[in-house]
Amino acid sequence: MQPGISTHVFLSQRLHPGLLDALQRSGARTIELFAARHHFDYTDRAVVREFATWFSDTGVGATLHQPIYTLEQSENWSRHVSPTLSLIAPEKTHRIEAMDEVKRALELAEQISISAITLHLGVKDDPWDERAIENSLTAIEHIKTFARPLGVKVLLENLQNEVTTPEHLLEILTIGHFDNIGITLDVGHANLSDSGLDHAFELLRSRISELHLHDNHGLRDDHLWPGSGDIDWTNLARLVSTLPAEVPGILEIAYELNETTELVVSRATESFSKQARIDETLQESV
Repeated sequence: MQPGISTHVFLSQRLHPGLLDALQRSGARTIELFAARHHFDYTDRAVVREFATWFSDTGVGATLHQPIYTLEQSENWSRHVSPTLSLIAPEKTHRIEAMDEVKRALELAEQISISAITLHLGVKDDPWDERAIENSLTAIEHIKTFARPLGVKVLLENLQNEVTTPEHLLEILTIGHFDNIGITLDVGHANLSDSGLDHAFELLRSRISELHLHDNHGLRDDHLWPGSGDIDWTNLARLVSTLPAEVPGILEIAYELNETTELVVSRATESFSKQARIDETLQESV
């Protein structure tokens, strides 16, 4: 697993190269750009060019998290805004709005070498029904077609809804014959599910192309630093050892923790070091 981190930890701030420098100093070899216009305006060509130069000069890898806030929400963003942008919304106009916003974000791959984009199929508590299946198939096909010439792989994330359980993600991929679509396995979300982390790995292992790493106590989606909740990180390391070594493990930490840049660097470095020590211990015991 390659060490990585998401700019989500700085979501309440305007992203700039200095913050990317800090994330690189922590040991991250991949950075997930969290697409939210108030944080990272992916429609601003000057900003995108600046970041493209940074990634080119540093050699750090880049992935992209789809926008989850509408334009209006981004313009009036606060810590109390809940994401509502949905690729599988019941209303067609809302689905089109989400699709257009995702494509706007994907266009940055013309300048920044983005390896993958993580998609959300719906929002929290969305039900599993025929409409959700049909809208998911349409959204994936549309975005896959747009992303392919840009060299960006499409990944689906397990969320806190019925649409993206491991079983239902596999069903969508099977029905759509989406052989080249991967999975971003969110460890924190899996810990909150009824079936758990081991079950998610068992079903999705062959599709996992990225991991979102954060902790919780099994009650809320807290996005805590690893070791701050009740996830068994040694067990996770055993599971991760069955994946290709190049799969990025992206720390996706809550911005609500209000941590300074220096503290983010310190805690990310500590998280990467702890995981490396666990990996070494597991290898020695084999």
